[in-house]
Amino acid sequence: ARAGVKNIKRPIGCFMFLGPTGVGKTQLAKSLARFLFENEEAIVRLDMSEYMERFSVSRLTGAPPGYVGYEEGGELTEKVRRNPYSVILLDEIEKAHPDVFNVLLQIMEDGRLSDNLGHTVDFRNTILIMTSNLGGREITGDSKLGFSAGETGALSYEEIREKVSSALKRHFRPEFLNRLDEVIVFRSLSRDNMIKIVDIMIEEEAGILAENGINFEITERAKKKIAEEGYDPDFGARPLRRAIQRLIENPLSEEILRG
Repeated sequence: ARAGVKNIKRPIGCFMFLGPTGVGKTQLAKSLARFLFENEEAIVRLDMSEYMERFSVSRLTGAPPGYVGYEEGGELTEKVRRNPYSVILLDEIEKAHPDVFNVLLQIMEDGRLSDNLGHTVDFRNTILIMTSNLGGREITGDSKLGFSAGETGALSYEEIREKVSSALKRHFRPEFLNRLDEVIVFRSLSRDNMIKIVDIMIEEEAGILAENGINFEITERAKKKIAEEGYDPDFGARPLRRAIQRLIENPLSEEILRG
């Protein structure tokens, strides 16, 4: 965009993030908001499973006259109107009603959208990110995520991309896919990935403890233990937070209370 070669009528970027649950799709969107707009809160997040019915689509731009919520504006348009420099995160886009894509096509093509109150909302300074679990089975295979990535018979990244692309073409309309700037396929998490995630979470925990005057260190062996116990093939890194709470926070809290 800064180089002057971008179509100024469109959003900064329109991306599709694909991959199994718990591999960091949402976290990357938050990091992108923090990097570009210097604020992790500069993110408009909508769960598209709430827009599965035709009548729910109007909530994006606002209820029509005479309906409850008319004066409140749209759930998407009003948030972007108030925060025009935002990352828009649409989770589980494959669950949205087909009419939702008519709304998205207008944003992706023209960079603007009119709400129920007649406001024209500018999307040109936003980044549109849609996440999907489509192709998750192709990515994970029948083996445990990441921990068996080197085993014989595992698909290469290019083979996975090809299979996932086929799944996208079966589910989404060509005019929608053609307006995406990039489709990003997230790999399954490896053992090394899990330990790095533990490092990040432990660093956050240490920062909280430091504010209370407590120094905190953890051994590599303990990190590996947390990574192994906090990993679930079906949920990626999501159980890690519970593992840290169970193995670190709870025992530490008990020791602090004992004095």
